[in-house]
Amino acid sequence: MVEHRDVIAPEIAERYGRALTTVTDVWRKHPDWPAATGRRGRWNEYDGQAVDELVRRAFLRRPVPKEGSPRDLLTIADIAAYTGLARGTIDADISRGRIPPPDNTEDGKRWRRSTIDGVMRRRHGYRRAGTGKEAQEAGSECRTTSPPGPTSENGRSTGPAR
Repeated sequence: MVEHRDVIAPEIAERYGRALTTVTDVWRKHPDWPAATGRRGRWNEYDGQAVDELVRRAFLRRPVPKEGSPRDLLTIADIAAYTGLARGTIDADISRGRIPPPDNTEDGKRWRRSTIDGVMRRRHGYRRAGTGKEAQEAGSECRTTSPPGPTSENGRSTGPAR
């Protein structure tokens, strides 16, 4: 087998553990992306060393320290690592307005650490009352559904219980 110094998009995706669409639709559109050096099948080939340098510089993120400057800019992935929240929770909070618009949009959406700290101070838990460990130890029961109401002949509910 011939060793290729040049790489194609599927190889880049596999090397960095990313989706192929991330490489083709996001990374390849970066203004510093290297020019194609040829073709291999249906894929453009790129200089492997130039691709590696750009990916390390522009796309791979260093782990976010728990402590840092309030001016540090954090991506959504960085926010997840910093706060311990799931990525989906952060996305939902952004769409529902619980997290304000990004502080910087020059190279993707980024929020200052101080912005996220403020959001986390205001954030409340989403635990239902009476479902926590304390309630279980006290022996209380938590009813999650309302009692069944009256039903008609076909078994359908006729409205709230009275």
